[in-house]
Amino acid sequence: MDGSGEKLRVGVIGATGYGGMELVRLLLGHPHVSLTYVTSETFQGQPLGEVLPHFRGFTNLTLHSFDPTYATNSRDLLFLAWQPGRAMEVAPELLKHGVRIIDLSADYRLKSADLYERVYKQRHASPKLLAEAAYGIPELWGDAVKTARVVACPGCYPTGALLGLAPLLSEGVIDPADVIVNAASGVSGAGRSKFELGFHFPEMDENYRPYNVTGHRHRPEIEQQMTALCGEEARIVFAPHLVPMARGELCTVYCRLTRPITPEEAQGAFERFYSGRPFVQVLPQGQLPATKNVLGTNMCHLGVAVDTHANRVIVMSAVDNLVRGTAGQAVQNMNLMFGFPETAGLMLPGQYP
Repeated sequence: MDGSGEKLRVGVIGATGYGGMELVRLLLGHPHVSLTYVTSETFQGQPLGEVLPHFRGFTNLTLHSFDPTYATNSRDLLFLAWQPGRAMEVAPELLKHGVRIIDLSADYRLKSADLYERVYKQRHASPKLLAEAAYGIPELWGDAVKTARVVACPGCYPTGALLGLAPLLSEGVIDPADVIVNAASGVSGAGRSKFELGFHFPEMDENYRPYNVTGHRHRPEIEQQMTALCGEEARIVFAPHLVPMARGELCTVYCRLTRPITPEEAQGAFERFYSGRPFVQVLPQGQLPATKNVLGTNMCHLGVAVDTHANRVIVMSAVDNLVRGTAGQAVQNMNLMFGFPETAGLMLPGQYP
């Protein structure tokens, strides 16, 4: 498909989770896409606009239970918006029917089946596809995305961290084995089905707390992709936090310099690296990103500072975890895969306040 003529036929598997419903929102407004299939095991048989009233008047689609044969019938692409563990079971069968896949779960992000088993505590059901799957950050691995049958779309933490680290790794001015990533995300990053006590409103409101500071499952993923960028073994400290807001993510990354650089050199490295990339905005020197400024957009705002006293460079990134950190990035990958303009359906200004 060359981006013109007949519309791309797509389906969203898991359309009533936070990531899935954000995908539906973006796809309904995409000029080159026809959304023809949406699924939900919880709300099967019900109109999408009744289950999710913010879609009333925009679609007449009915939610189905997932069926592999029906899912692949007259469809070009399927977005798999499930929790980890399900995509790897059905992807091989879907691919046999010629359908391409963008997986929003973590099933194809790690290249090693052994590492996947250690991190996610289960065996990988389709390990042969791990090497084939493209890692879906378009600014960093866009060439692989264009021809991929399977794209592993990363979540908000790896996206924010890796976009912030890539220019410095490319320049070779930081030690990839001495990086600290301090990240904070809105509660929607945990998913719509998270019913544990710690996610209830009284527990989260006016609260700010770290979690999984020595064993978060995204740490091996970030280290894997850092190594792919610089060719050296990466090792990070990764400290995620929950913030009492619905959506948004801010990463602050502390990197040890291997040689002195000036603030102007650091700023120039970022501006060169992301020149011409519409969804990464390098802020002017001295300005810092904020989650409110990217709300509802596919943008990543980056700020960089050099701390000569500590021999560190500090990078800050802000993304909307449900758009750039999930559904928007998935659509951006789709645009590359099918020859559409990279910005198609995504050039939306932010919501404010």
